[in-house]
Amino acid sequence: MDETEFWDLVDATREAAEGDCEDQAELLVDRLLQLDPELVLDFARHFEARYNRAYRWDLWGAAWVLLDGASDDAFDFFRCWLIGQGREVFEGALGDPDSLAELLDDFDEEIDGDGEELGYAADEAYEQLTGTVAPDLGIAPAPAEPEGAPIDFENEAVLAQLYPKLWDRFRD
Repeated sequence: MDETEFWDLVDATREAAEGDCEDQAELLVDRLLQLDPELVLDFARHFEARYNRAYRWDLWGAAWVLLDGASDDAFDFFRCWLIGQGREVFEGALGDPDSLAELLDDFDEEIDGDGEELGYAADEAYEQLTGTVAPDLGIAPAPAEPEGAPIDFENEAVLAQLYPKLWDRFRD
């Protein structure tokens, strides 16, 4: 599975789920179950690589603004959700986290931003296909600390300065 096929699968399931992350995860498992187990592992590698790329302080700050706070777990689930939004939103957010203010049509902190189930879709499909737990993907784990400079999430003035568009749209 190449990168385009990965994103096509993410986009197709998001559109079919009409943006509902839990439904998207279920649809993703269903679609992955139609593939060879090795292709499911390829999907998992693509997902994990992007998940690790998004382990950055600046994205955590954007998640903090959008979610009105984001614990370690909440940020993990946010990164899964961000991947589930598709290539344009994901890559746009990596290029400039504040651009999420323009890339997202709607965002409700009560229902958006939590893609935990998306993070398990490939593992679930692989296990159903093979009856075994997915093997190690051979991808380096995320670093112990997020990439970039730490941000004082408790300082609203700092967040408003770093994420002016997000702050204006979602916090003011």
